[in-house]
Amino acid sequence: MNYQLRREIFLNNLKENSIAIFFSGFAAHKSCDAKFHFHVNRNFYYLTGIEEEGIALVLIKTTNKMDGYLYIKELDPAMALWVGETISKEEASNKSMIKDVRFIKKFQADVFNFLQMTRNSLGEINNLYLDLENRYPLEFTPKPVSFAKEIKEKFPHINIENSYNIITDMRTIKDESEIKMIKEAIKITDSGIQALMKNVDKAKTEKELEFHYVKTLYENNTKESFNTIAACGKNATILHYEKNNAPLDKNALILFDLGCLFQNYASDISRTFPLNGKFTKRQKEIYQVVLNANKEAIAKVEPGMTMNEFENLARNVLIKGLKELNLIKEDSEVSKYYYHRLGHSLGLDVHDPGNVNLILPGMVLTVEPGLYIASEGIGIRIEDNILITEKGAINLSANIIKEIADIENFMAKGK
Repeated sequence: MNYQLRREIFLNNLKENSIAIFFSGFAAHKSCDAKFHFHVNRNFYYLTGIEEEGIALVLIKTTNKMDGYLYIKELDPAMALWVGETISKEEASNKSMIKDVRFIKKFQADVFNFLQMTRNSLGEINNLYLDLENRYPLEFTPKPVSFAKEIKEKFPHINIENSYNIITDMRTIKDESEIKMIKEAIKITDSGIQALMKNVDKAKTEKELEFHYVKTLYENNTKESFNTIAACGKNATILHYEKNNAPLDKNALILFDLGCLFQNYASDISRTFPLNGKFTKRQKEIYQVVLNANKEAIAKVEPGMTMNEFENLARNVLIKGLKELNLIKEDSEVSKYYYHRLGHSLGLDVHDPGNVNLILPGMVLTVEPGLYIASEGIGIRIEDNILITEKGAINLSANIIKEIADIENFMAKGK
């Protein structure tokens, strides 16, 4: 991946005489001295390719210079015995394509020098861009917020700007290397789904069946991109059901919404199949409506569409199918059985941030229509991951089976 090019594009979107700072973040404390797994700030990772906590990136744009500095932790031999060595200057430079790598202990002094007009050779700095995450309350991003307050107190002439929308807008359009990572994540997810379908007879609960998916991820040296949904029967009508602890009803359908990471790029796939390997007549009828909506949206989506137009490609098919099944009479009643959006952007985050109101080439989107009929204990969602091109869409998850006959044949062979 060309991190240097990404940084250049980002800097071209800044005002003149600006400095931008990104923090990699820290692992949150779980309890006492235990921590949650470290989850690198995705915008920092997008610009550097480095996944290590407690480090920082500084980018500068002036009339005299356009450059970057990476600040890493100095090796602590004693701590290395406990948690391993931190990244070296050479490794960090090679990975990020940043020539000037310094130790984090110099970070604050350097930044203060950059901002003092009389003490730097860069020229006047007027603007400081910080990654102020705007999807969550400010208390979820204490480091950039507290740093901004400190800077404002010491340098009142500096304008504090938010780089979040600039970087996330860049992330909505995927380059070839990103698409490759997503494809690899989908490939592993496919293997995991096959493992689920092959092992239905060995499981007595949702969790026991889910184990075969997670096992596949471990075998591929990766992990879930979000908490897996393993929902049998009526549980599948709860969109974010995550208990995954109910006994399996072998006459019911099970809905799996799952994904994994490959080099921090996510897949997000949903498949629904019968636990006994055979759809009932009623299950087939409802499943086919959802499948038709999924396929219609993939076939007809094109660049230039709005997300609402994209939504209606599937919604209209669901409405038609529900009327034919005598479940609704009016179009507005579709919300009784379909109560979520058709899709979202996908990338370094499962719900990748950025402006996706207008569909453009290079976007990777999910397509996930569903029907949820609690009174019949049936919840069905079929979700694929697609790449938008100039000519339409490429289904990146096309190899993951979803036709009724293909599912039944696969499960029959697996027994």
